[in-house]
Amino acid sequence: MTMTRTLGRSGIEASALGMGCWAIGGPLWGEGGEPFGWGEVDDDESTRTIHRALDLGVTLFDTASNYGAGHSERVLGRALAGRRDRAVIATKFGNRSDEATRRWTGTDASPTYAVASLEESLRRLGTDHVDLYQLHINDLPASAALDLVDTLEGLVTQGKIRAYGWSTDNPASARTFAEAGPHCTAIQHDESVLKDNPEMFAVCDALDLASLNRGPLAMGLLTGAKRAVGADDVRGVAPEWLVWFTDGRPTPEWSARVAEIREALTVDGRTLAQGALGWLLARSPRTVPIPGCRTVAQAEENYATLALGPLPDDAFSEVERVLADLRGATARS
Repeated sequence: MTMTRTLGRSGIEASALGMGCWAIGGPLWGEGGEPFGWGEVDDDESTRTIHRALDLGVTLFDTASNYGAGHSERVLGRALAGRRDRAVIATKFGNRSDEATRRWTGTDASPTYAVASLEESLRRLGTDHVDLYQLHINDLPASAALDLVDTLEGLVTQGKIRAYGWSTDNPASARTFAEAGPHCTAIQHDESVLKDNPEMFAVCDALDLASLNRGPLAMGLLTGAKRAVGADDVRGVAPEWLVWFTDGRPTPEWSARVAEIREALTVDGRTLAQGALGWLLARSPRTVPIPGCRTVAQAEENYATLALGPLPDDAFSEVERVLADLRGATARS
């Protein structure tokens, strides 16, 4: 039986693993020419991947208005045509991009843009509503986020969205936002076995919020990735926040840490990726990891975890012990 989660106080039920749709957006470039996407992508394979994810029990699909300057939403919308009632669609707003040039053109946290961006997303997705609408500016001051609450609540009333949330790694900001908005139901944050955020889980527990986990496989590091990636891939010219890769290759320090926990993560016959996703499912009943998939093979590996379930308690404890020892050794060195 496929594992499901309830998305916080919204009551929306979704699969316990979702599909992250950043990578299927294809190329996106920053104002300085730096890569903000994952390189070239095969749209037909993306469609097959979405269909396979559905077959494996995945119902949650997480995209954004600027993934591939809207291309991700278009591909997802086409793939879900005739299947919309089987899907929980989450998208995001706040980053502007130019569809013609595939360029990111800055952020916009205004209520007016939140409404306009939603209309564009609905058009690209080919639907009349999205299930979860998320603010996509991680470090936005909480005061600016609060200015959006009335508008977002209005969109719920209009039936354009069912609930909303914020993609942020700041627990204090998340708390302020969720306390102000009755229909705020989820916080999307960076979370993996290599990078835990216990303060965010405390907020989610206190306010009955879902924890959507982006980066659950550390941008591919927790799949055992070893090969170099190209210059059109965000990992190829990694921004400061992306610590897992350096110059397109896995960072040696973090690769060594993965090697230390590999045995515990794969103890019951799982692959490394399945163990990392299982760790997240065991971490909290609120987690919904959203690994990115570009191929059917990736979907089949990742979503087999829905049948495998959470990492067993003894394996989870062993991972925690090894990580604690590594943190202690690092602190002493």
